[in-house]
Amino acid sequence: RHIKLGRGTAQVRLKLRDIQEGHTIERTFQAGETFKRVYLETKPAQYLYQDGELYYFMDQESFEQIPLSQEQLGDALNYLKEGLVVQLSRHEGRTVGVELPITVDLQVVETGPAFKGDTSSGGGKPATLETGLTVQVPFFIETGDIVRVDTRTGEYLERVS
Repeated sequence: RHIKLGRGTAQVRLKLRDIQEGHTIERTFQAGETFKRVYLETKPAQYLYQDGELYYFMDQESFEQIPLSQEQLGDALNYLKEGLVVQLSRHEGRTVGVELPITVDLQVVETGPAFKGDTSSGGGKPATLETGLTVQVPFFIETGDIVRVDTRTGEYLERVS
């Protein structure tokens, strides 16, 4: 956020993420201040399985297994299913983040029944997906359907089957 004061130089307020610790902080800097560039390497990896509190991914190039904690994954946990290919962000050999594909296809494991006349009111109904994520879906979606979800917003996009 750019802030221009009545007197003096303009300031820029930034929300930063510490890639070593994972904490988010807010700092204010003078306009024109420079920073050291951080280089992140991204690698494709496939989600394999969960064992206790660790989630295991396989590097698609070296076939090495990479364990990540719940804290490292954050909201990505809502979209992980076996076989999903993600991009791992690495800094100096250490994984610091996970980039999901824009959409994922997940199975509906629980949703309420659709009643005749429901569609006239618009809206939708809540549905629980195979990962535990709950999203609003149209009334015609039933348990067992596969739906496409936007990982950026967590919203239902369409029925796949």
